[in-house]
Amino acid sequence: MSEKSWVHELVPRLGKELQRFDPPDTNLAVSDGSKLAYSCVIHEYDKDGKNEPASSKYETDLLIRDTFSDGHWTPRVVVECKLGGVSTHDALTYSSKAATHKQVHPYLRYGFLAGERKHYAIPVRLVKHGAHFDFMATWCDAEPTGAEWEEFCALIKEEIEASRKLQDLLKTSRLSGRRKYSILHRPLVLK
Repeated sequence: MSEKSWVHELVPRLGKELQRFDPPDTNLAVSDGSKLAYSCVIHEYDKDGKNEPASSKYETDLLIRDTFSDGHWTPRVVVECKLGGVSTHDALTYSSKAATHKQVHPYLRYGFLAGERKHYAIPVRLVKHGAHFDFMATWCDAEPTGAEWEEFCALIKEEIEASRKLQDLLKTSRLSGRRKYSILHRPLVLK
């Protein structure tokens, strides 16, 4: 099985799982091969100070987004996917991609999923070089066990909520009536 077909098969299954998680005014959508901006460049301003930004985009393996009734959408979680071994080059490349996407979308949550890892756990090289990942997961085979699927879906739901909270914090930071926080903690969970 190719990585593209593996990821493509995950889309409807994950989408169905997440539909039960939607808030009333949004609709979570899952897609594979979607392009997401990683840079936004302004080449010039007109005499009134208006501009036309130009963006560059990278393709993502899995993109989970909130879609709204008016057609707008907000990216929430990206999952880069790999079957089998994970090289140092993979870890560095995907982590760099995560960093650039987060420059444009500072509320975006970014993760890595490796399938067909057999008895192997999360590769240490992924931990060492994956500084910009919010989560990492592995499955023994391409098809997750019931427990692996349940844990993965629970993790994705947590990441969607984290993205929504971060975006709200960033969007309301200058409002006088905003909710004010005194602690932000990103815990480490190992299973």
